[in-house]
Amino acid sequence: MAIANFADAEIYYEISGEGHPLVLIPGFASGAWSWAWQVGSFSDRFRVITFDPRGVSRSTLSDGADVSIEAIADDVANLLDAIGLDSADVLGISFGGFVAQEFALKHPQRLGKLVLASTSFGGPNHIPPSAEVLAAFTATDGLNTSERIGQYLTLAFSREYAAANGAAVERFCRLREENVVPRDVYMRQLQSAMDFDAEDRIRKIAARTLVITGDDDTVVPPQNSRNLAAAIPNAGLKVIEGSGHMAFVEKAAEFNRIVREFLQS
Repeated sequence: MAIANFADAEIYYEISGEGHPLVLIPGFASGAWSWAWQVGSFSDRFRVITFDPRGVSRSTLSDGADVSIEAIADDVANLLDAIGLDSADVLGISFGGFVAQEFALKHPQRLGKLVLASTSFGGPNHIPPSAEVLAAFTATDGLNTSERIGQYLTLAFSREYAAANGAAVERFCRLREENVVPRDVYMRQLQSAMDFDAEDRIRKIAARTLVITGDDDTVVPPQNSRNLAAAIPNAGLKVIEGSGHMAFVEKAAEFNRIVREFLQS
């Protein structure tokens, strides 16, 4: 557990294991805690780096500091500097997938392999979720309360998984509740996600890339991942059957195996 001090933010991060460095970039309004299902599996082969994005949970930021996707991508590069690393493999999920794409485009020399999970290239050709799901994520009343968190995060799991694995869903929601996201940071992350459009740029990503999706993702419908994989020159696609947006939790063992095999290939 450590803090990296940057010009306009202090970034909390953790390092687990030894080996080739792997940075895990969390999803929307999430932090290092969200990778609880991955760190143990990856840290026996990789030097796993997790962090709270600027302004989230244990990371702070100066008044007026940017919290955009571009700023977080720069934080990843600066975090590598702080740790003393030239480059790393990167796994980003959902909103973190936007950040990972931006990192790949802004800092290509710092990137090894790239994994993009449950995400999209954004822009006008992004396939949106249903109105119900979108409304749940954009509402901010009682933002950090257990009721509000349970309402929108439960929708990110497939219905079958949520019905059969209530304890796991509750654990994920409880971890989110313990890691407060200020309303202004939440809203600015949301706006940055809505503005994100990399479709015309991602053909420039040269890194070997793996795109992963759950076939029942109702937050970022799986066609987005198919379109993303088709648009990146050196990309492959893996579809995890019977899982939703939270495939990395619902089918953690399968998700982790797929990622490990790709990174070690």
